[in-house]
Amino acid sequence: MTNQRKIRVTLNKSKHGRLKSHKACIAGLGLRKIRQTVSVDDTPQNRGMINKISYLVSVEEEK
Repeated sequence: MTNQRKIRVTLNKSKHGRLKSHKACIAGLGLRKIRQTVSVDDTPQNRGMINKISYLVSVEEEK
């Protein structure tokens, strides 16, 4: 098994009133509440979801 890189994603703004596809990206990353932080694998699929909702989240590289 390879050593997968991780990134920390924090939801900074509310998901209410957003597009259905943007809400799906938030749920897909495992975010539910404002200021909740989750650790996800750094994959192209997760990066695509993060790029789509970049105006709602902040991202940090995990050590």
